[in-house]
Amino acid sequence: MNLSLVEAFGKFGSKPISRLHALSAMAADGAMVLNCSPAYFGHPAQGVLRYEDRLSREAAGTKNTELLGQHLTLARDADLPVRMIVTSVVTEKKRSVSCHVRSDLIGKVVKFDGDHFIVDFTRREEVRQATTAVRGSR
Repeated sequence: MNLSLVEAFGKFGSKPISRLHALSAMAADGAMVLNCSPAYFGHPAQGVLRYEDRLSREAAGTKNTELLGQHLTLARDADLPVRMIVTSVVTEKKRSVSCHVRSDLIGKVVKFDGDHFIVDFTRREEVRQATTAVRGSR
């Protein structure tokens, strides 16, 4: 589903500070919402979709970059879930973007050193199954 950035953030109960360039926001349920670019995804293991990027890739000192750093720190330190928005450039000439949400995936900040960050996403049902299996073995 093609959404505007504001609509995509709204799907997770959050509101971005910028209608066009927001990188992150916090949702009403306490989750971090991360605006992802397709070029920075990888698959380090089966069932894991990894998003890896650097704050320094963005313009230094912008409000969006500073806020992303704050959100990553909060999500890492409080072990908050991370929700995913994927933003793709549709046409370069008009700089049109298309956003979609991945509500089936839930992420966790596994690394953030103030610049370099890694968020690993897994399917919600796989997280539940693993939790149930661990509880069942006790």
